[in-house]
Amino acid sequence: MVGDEAVLLARRCACPMAVAPDRPAAAQALLDHYPVDVIIADDGLQHYALERDLEIVVVDGERRFGNGRCLPAGPLREPTARLLEADIVVANGGHAERGEHAVALRGERALNLAEPDRQAALSEFAGQTVHAVAGIGNPGRFFAHLRAHDIEPIEHPFTDHHPFRAAELDFCDGLPVLLTEKDAVKCTDFANPTLWYVPVDVVADNSLALRLLKLLKDADLYKRGLSAEPDPAEEP
Repeated sequence: MVGDEAVLLARRCACPMAVAPDRPAAAQALLDHYPVDVIIADDGLQHYALERDLEIVVVDGERRFGNGRCLPAGPLREPTARLLEADIVVANGGHAERGEHAVALRGERALNLAEPDRQAALSEFAGQTVHAVAGIGNPGRFFAHLRAHDIEPIEHPFTDHHPFRAAELDFCDGLPVLLTEKDAVKCTDFANPTLWYVPVDVVADNSLALRLLKLLKDADLYKRGLSAEPDPAEEP
């Protein structure tokens, strides 16, 4: 009924979740049914009908902005000048430019899709050849992650949000099949012991958390009509 990312976020975050093409309606549903005081809109930057107190832009630290052009001539949804209006810019992997906060994705274990309680460290697959399946925006990142753990992946890239069928993951050779966690949520109906997925967590430095908490506090004070005291430790 909903996309793979929504299911993944609901499972991992264990927070109230609403999904709708109408983003303001989704936010209102959360306010109507849960005592929430912070709403995070995934991929919501261009939904201008949705009021926002903070904007966080995540940039691919390796691919950056491609040719710098907007769709359909390039990969961007808005010009790079839009970054100047964001409250926080995060570089995921690669190199963080001046004023950006660096984060990285870390995943050191695999979970069996058919037997959720069965786990294995990625080091247990080291030296092995596996089938690596990724239907995400940048499949190469997943393949590189496996290689960094001395795993030899046979690469099977798919388009983002690909609706997998059982036959597409049946390679008839007995080798382990490693999936991304986002892809795994669509494959549980035909799970078998050869299918594994690799969950990842975001690793960030304390400066990002402190910056975010300060912005949330300032937004809350502003809404309540109070003035936010300047933080002497905050960099200009």
